Amino acid sequence: MDIDTRLLRYFAAVAEEGHLTRAAERLFISQPALTKQVKQLEAQLGTELFVRSRNGMALTEAGTALAAAVPAVLEAWDTALRATTAAAERAARVLRVGFVASAANELTQQIIAEFARRRPGWRVRMLQTGWEDPTAGLAGGEADVALLRLPFPGEEGLGVEVLLAEDRWLALPVTHPLADREVIDFRDVLDEPFVAAPEVSGGWRDYWLAVDERNGHPVTVGAVASNPDEWLNAIANGYGVSLTPEATARFYQRPDVVYRPVRGVTGSRVGVAWCRDGDVPAVVRDFVRSALTVSGGGSAGPVSRG
Repeated sequence: MDIDTRLLRYFAAVAEEGHLTRAAERLFISQPALTKQVKQLEAQLGTELFVRSRNGMALTEAGTALAAAVPAVLEAWDTALRATTAAAERAARVLRVGFVASAANELTQQIIAEFARRRPGWRVRMLQTGWEDPTAGLAGGEADVALLRLPFPGEEGLGVEVLLAEDRWLALPVTHPLADREVIDFRDVLDEPFVAAPEVSGGWRDYWLAVDERNGHPVTVGAVASNPDEWLNAIANGYGVSLTPEATARFYQRPDVVYRPVRGVTGSRVGVAWCRDGDVPAVVRDFVRSALTVSGGGSAGPVSRG
């Protein structure tokens, strides 16, 4: 019997939420459509998976058994799909380069040009991720190589070379009392609300809140943002201030947000990262070499497996 993986994903959402309305909202579909999909799965399996009540959806014995098995099935399918997609892209001479926000700043286009010189006939597909994934698709296999802000969660399990370093600045609304200062002391904003990355980004969120440099002073989160547009709007609306790379002042200018140097925090680094499990594809090694050649950082020699 063949089952559409979409039906399994819908089932898993209902099982986890225990409620059709919440599951439908999570899946961005209507509740009637979700009900229809659940009934279709039950019809194919020939058994009820849920007991419906006013309080929600409770798993039957069969539903409980399926709920225990589905995550592994979906993970295996996702892994197979990512491997197939990666192979297809390589066959088409496309390298998937993940990035978050400004990638490697002004060096990005130079790196791509150097890669094109090394790999005639290949092209780069730039894939931007939200701040929920500071690995820019590397962890999930959506990217072959990535240009990332360091440090990030899982960095120790990847190959990483540093390309450049720059100061962290402070972004704040133009109406903020400190906006006219040429340089701001970090201690002067410790009590300010901050615009933060999503909690799922873990240590990456903590780094941009400068948790380690607050000497135990608690963080007040005024808003959460998943991408630069949400972040800029939150700052402009006065929901908080935020640490940011110096390059942001060049890449994300707008009249209602100002950027100022900040004293009392360490700088930021940009690196090129790749998965080092198994043999590193030659085309990935060439991209890393291109990045190192352009930046003048690290070593432009062969990229090892370690």
